[in-house]
Amino acid sequence: MFKTRLLSGIMLMIIALTTVIAGGQVLFTVLFAISLIGMSELYKVFGIEKKAPGIVGYIFAFGYYALIYMEEYLPGEKHTWFMLLFMAYLICQMAVLVFSYPKYNTQQIMAAFFGVFYVAVMLSYIYLTRMLPGGVFTVWLVFICSWGCDTCAYCVGMLIGKHKMAPVLSPKKSVEGGIGGIAGAALIGVLYALAVNHWGNAGASIVSYAVIGAVGGAISQIGDLAASAIKRYHNIKDYGKLIPGHGGILDRFDSVIFYCSDHILSCGFIVRHKGIMKPEDKFTGDMLQDRCRSEVQRYEKNRCLRVYRLDRNPDA
Repeated sequence: MFKTRLLSGIMLMIIALTTVIAGGQVLFTVLFAISLIGMSELYKVFGIEKKAPGIVGYIFAFGYYALIYMEEYLPGEKHTWFMLLFMAYLICQMAVLVFSYPKYNTQQIMAAFFGVFYVAVMLSYIYLTRMLPGGVFTVWLVFICSWGCDTCAYCVGMLIGKHKMAPVLSPKKSVEGGIGGIAGAALIGVLYALAVNHWGNAGASIVSYAVIGAVGGAISQIGDLAASAIKRYHNIKDYGKLIPGHGGILDRFDSVIFYCSDHILSCGFIVRHKGIMKPEDKFTGDMLQDRCRSEVQRYEKNRCLRVYRLDRNPDA
């Protein structure tokens, strides 16, 4: 089992490296495929993977990814299109419930609606993070901090864990392990910032990366426990058998899914706060780090000029 798990882990790492480095359409296509597989695993738990609620879910997941792909061509406010899509999705799922009554229960309909957000939307943030300025650097925090948090939490819990975090749901997880996982993720963020600054000349903020790692580590543990809770409620061990030794897509990406959304929000705030990106800007393709630095320099230069003019003419 250990050998199988190790080989599967190596293959997953190779696939992750290839797709994330490639970015663009390669990463977009792979994430869309993974999203559909993950949704199928979740829907199978509720017995709707090949039935109307699940099929409607797949269709709207496709619609969501299509909007992301065509976002720069959409007229008007971009977020309005996504809101309309999800409103239409809710209406369609309610229509399935009404016109097929009593074939499907409300739990199945809600699970179908939830699946799009929990799997497709959350995983899409890996692609969206990759497309941020400097995303070629920051996107790796999603993987190394979430998986690093798991490892650190396990090691600390084994060494000094005494107080149970969720005694009924996951008896082996401890409060000490959870704190160790958060601290470990923050440390990994710091080390990663130092590495990309040294070898990639990235200009990454060490404090920002530490905060992203710590907050993301805490959220990833909630994601891990949430996935376990769903499995416990339905008396299953794994979501699937796609990845030998690991289970299904959701078994391997349970913590990553939650980390993704926090990560892009944190990175987006940091990038905007530094003046690298304006809200109306649209970034596509690979964004090189020197572009980011040049934008920061331009922003600082303009700010200094404004201060100088105010000093020369206070009444302006």
